[in-house]
Amino acid sequence: MTKKLVVTDTVTIRKKVHSFLREQILNGEIGPNERLIEAKIAREIGTSRTPVREALHSLETEGLIESIPRVGYRVKAMSDMEAIEIWEMRGLIEGLALRWACEHARPVLVRRLAKNIALSEQEVARGSLDGFVDLDGQFHEIIATLSGGRRLLELAQSLRRHALRYRLESLCSPDTALRAIEGHKKVLKAIEKGDDEGASCALRSHLEQSKKDTLRYAFHSKGDRKENDT
Repeated sequence: MTKKLVVTDTVTIRKKVHSFLREQILNGEIGPNERLIEAKIAREIGTSRTPVREALHSLETEGLIESIPRVGYRVKAMSDMEAIEIWEMRGLIEGLALRWACEHARPVLVRRLAKNIALSEQEVARGSLDGFVDLDGQFHEIIATLSGGRRLLELAQSLRRHALRYRLESLCSPDTALRAIEGHKKVLKAIEKGDDEGASCALRSHLEQSKKDTLRYAFHSKGDRKENDT
């Protein structure tokens, strides 16, 4: 692991270990098929193996890791079917979030999305794709936050974080980044016009393109590279 976790409150050790490992899996620092060795994790964190074991059980329940007999745990490999499921669910959840945000906070929504898009274009123009990745997530976060629905926000955040595990590679392509920004612009334009149905259609179209780019980069391109390497 590339980071260290400092834990002092014994009551919340399991939760902190769980959050720490979950974050590293979702942002790609611990990759697919990588082994998670209980004793090693406990040693690196500086805690007993019990909270680590409990955290690993929780991650297995979430479907992020899997138990391998006589081996321990490893991060589950990503599948195209799971990616499709995530994006379909995002379309439903974020579509509702957009409708509520337009109803409750349209002027603020327009201002924040416009600023986000301007910053995204600046990051891509100067070649900072890492900076764009953060702003891409913030675009969707703005919509979910301004929806006013706490549970809706939690669902949207969870799905988006799972999606990022698949999408990081595609977002690091300038072409994909520019397509994403164009999708964001179409959503914003419809919101500004008061065309809520058009905004929803634009968002669905943007997420559909995002799904296609993800499937192409996360799965097909890897297969192509493997064939080229042999």
